[in-house]
Amino acid sequence: MLAYILIALGAYLLGSIPTGFLVARARGVDIRTVGSKNMGATNVFRVLGKGPGIFVLLADALKGWGAIALTRFMIQSHYAHAEGLNEVAAPIVAGLFAILGHIYTCWLKFKGGKGIATSAGVMIALVPWALLASLVIWLVSFVATRYVSVASIAGSAVLPVATWLTTHDLMLTGVTSLVAALAIYKHKGNVQRLRSGTENRFSFKKKDIAT
Repeated sequence: MLAYILIALGAYLLGSIPTGFLVARARGVDIRTVGSKNMGATNVFRVLGKGPGIFVLLADALKGWGAIALTRFMIQSHYAHAEGLNEVAAPIVAGLFAILGHIYTCWLKFKGGKGIATSAGVMIALVPWALLASLVIWLVSFVATRYVSVASIAGSAVLPVATWLTTHDLMLTGVTSLVAALAIYKHKGNVQRLRSGTENRFSFKKKDIAT
């Protein structure tokens, strides 16, 4: 039990690193007050440009992948606290808490990003083929609409189905269903803006920070 608590805590703290906030702060910008006011890679891309946006995207994904990779390393290296850990359940715990850390970061009053990039990092480690199918749907939806929110919701929705079709594993399908539901829930504000016609389409041009 102690081992699972340590994994959950470590994964949460890794996931809670507010990458977008720190990158923007280094540029003298509080990312929570500009653009969509979200700390994710999309808003960083819009406000600060391609370089910072790609960095935040990769760093946030690495948090999810890293939490699982470190857990598997602990198990394989027979680390003392890793005794009794299930080789399937322990990485899942690490992945879920890394995502929760990103969404509810303790460093910023438990207000973080939407968790899409970190979830992608987790899925790379757990269900890579299902993630590939999800990314294809994301890309098709994005090209068709140029709404990142629509693409993220569509990609999230297809993830559990793709997981079942590629693994036939009930536990993994349940986990990806939970992750997908959380990701869609975090886009509730985007859904409201889509309904009202005020959601911004993605542009590859950097926006004025003052807007």
